[in-house]
Amino acid sequence: MELTDIQRRFVLHWGEMGSMWGVNRTVSQIHALLFTQGRPMNAEQLSETLGVARSNVSNSLKELQAWNLVRVTHVMGDRRDYFETSVDVWELFRTVVRERKEREFDPTIRMLREIIASPDFAREPADAQDRIRATLELMEKLGAWAEEMLRLSPGTLDKVLSLGASVQRFVRGASADKGKGDDVPTLPML
Repeated sequence: MELTDIQRRFVLHWGEMGSMWGVNRTVSQIHALLFTQGRPMNAEQLSETLGVARSNVSNSLKELQAWNLVRVTHVMGDRRDYFETSVDVWELFRTVVRERKEREFDPTIRMLREIIASPDFAREPADAQDRIRATLELMEKLGAWAEEMLRLSPGTLDKVLSLGASVQRFVRGASADKGKGDDVPTLPML
């Protein structure tokens, strides 16, 4: 299959970004290709379009399935497996956040809790104990925040993300206005 110049640029860039995020370039390119095409493709089509070995495609598809970013589907009259991804950017965002939280945050929180619960922890220098506790507290807050964000509808999540600059202006304004008697700026309504 021949890609348009725009599709080619997107797929190549997504592969480069994947490498920066610690994801194999081919894995990212396959995901980008499925996303831009918006339809199921089989491994041979993916291999041919990207110009990569069929074995690389197979391994990459397994990784994408493990991340719940690609699912197997079938086409009437064809016995081969086809692969598709969501074309909803919010669903993809939520999947990545959920998977990274489960793979990275949750194990770190468990390990920090185990360290703090260990009888040996009390023998650590007080400043080291404080830093480890502060790390756990931050990780727990970020984990709880991520869970709350994952529960929001895409529309509400979009509004929350858009509020970022307003919140920063609000906090800066509230700090600057302390003791001046000025009105504190208000946040826009959701």
